[in-house]
Amino acid sequence: MDDSSFFMPGSGQTAVVLTIVLAFAGYLVTFWSTRMMARRADRLRLVNQRLNEFYGPLYVATVTGNIAYKALLQKQGKTQCHPIRDKDLPEWILWMKSIFMPLNDVREKIIIENAHLIVEEEMPQCLLDFVTHVVGYKAMLSKWAEGDYTERRSMIGWPPEFDIYVERSYRALKAEQTRLLHNALWRWWRRLTKRKAKELAGN
Repeated sequence: MDDSSFFMPGSGQTAVVLTIVLAFAGYLVTFWSTRMMARRADRLRLVNQRLNEFYGPLYVATVTGNIAYKALLQKQGKTQCHPIRDKDLPEWILWMKSIFMPLNDVREKIIIENAHLIVEEEMPQCLLDFVTHVVGYKAMLSKWAEGDYTERRSMIGWPPEFDIYVERSYRALKAEQTRLLHNALWRWWRRLTKRKAKELAGN
């Protein structure tokens, strides 16, 4: 028998080789797609965690604080809180104790307890500046509790980059979350895994 007949179209050997090649190619496609989906799932879990435990609550508290601050300024007919006039002091104390400091405490707690979820490799300076700003207000409120109102604002100023950082990071993560959730291949993978889970649960 001619050895070249092994490679002739239609021969049994050729069919076997093609079957093996196609099976191996299918295995590679499945392997790489599974690996890629696993990485995507891990990434989505991290993005969700960052949104749920850090940037989401931080963003909501920051937006709420800004709205409240602007409302107070509008009520007092001012464009900025400084200087805090004597006639504005009672209301300033009320809003600081009941609104601004509770929101500051929430944000400080998020930053300190969930610092491992920040996007950057190093802690952004504006977050450190914010915590320091809050510490200054805590010292001031302690004086207020003793009846000393000579200080009316934190000695450590508000970091202007803080609001920008929080909003930018939150929106970037939401965009990434949407992209991960709406990818066509990801949706197919989710349907497949859910179907397998139901099949296993039914057995």
